[in-house]
Amino acid sequence: MLGRVAVSLLSKELVFSLSKGVPIMAATMKLLLVEDNATLQTTLQRSLGRQGFDVVACTDGARAVAQWRATQPDLVLLDLSLPGCDGLDVLSQARAAGLQCPVIILTARGTVGDRILGLNTGADDYLAKPFDLDELEARIKALLRRRSPVPDDMRSATRPAPLPGERSHEAVTPPFCGLQIDTEHGAVYHQGEPLELPPRELALLRAVLSKPGHAIAKEKLFEVVFPGELDVLPEAIEVVAYRLRKKLAPTGAQLVTLRGLGYLLKAQV
Repeated sequence: MLGRVAVSLLSKELVFSLSKGVPIMAATMKLLLVEDNATLQTTLQRSLGRQGFDVVACTDGARAVAQWRATQPDLVLLDLSLPGCDGLDVLSQARAAGLQCPVIILTARGTVGDRILGLNTGADDYLAKPFDLDELEARIKALLRRRSPVPDDMRSATRPAPLPGERSHEAVTPPFCGLQIDTEHGAVYHQGEPLELPPRELALLRAVLSKPGHAIAKEKLFEVVFPGELDVLPEAIEVVAYRLRKKLAPTGAQLVTLRGLGYLLKAQV
């Protein structure tokens, strides 16, 4: 049994608590940790390794994107104050290069403006230092779990038409502007090709695509996109919707904001 462990880093005023743990994922998931503080890097590698993660570390922002591409991680933990290249620049370059795995920003820059900037740049979550290691593990689990299908009460009840390939008749929703949900695996396809989206945008798209043409309350969508994340501001759903709206433009589907009601998905006119 692991006792509670405290690690203090004076340079960044970090304090972590580590309680007893068991592996949180059945299969080994690979994490890329981009962090230049050697003590923090070692602590996270050891602690997350005990939880069953394979943690690959990078200390230099200038090499981070290349390491990201070579590692192909399931999730990235990204510091912002990095030598060689700022973390936000790393994130922007990675997203522009098509690297779409979930990203949690870990930084001492904890103001609301910093959080919004990080989310707008393409982060999926933002954890301000100092933070608790148990909370970090919970957020990692939440992002990886978000790849699962939308809840049953938000799926279409109609029998779908098949997509090209081997997906079964019952496993996909009817097409809307060429978009379909693979309800068995949680993926979304456009004209038979999978859409590469970050987890939050994918969760929002699955939710509105399950009921095209129908308004879905912002509060309901917030629960789907940010499940169990009590410290996230309600306005964060607007950031995710803004990013998704731009990516849907080529498909002919339009994500519409209904003031006071929520969002709905409709065909462009």
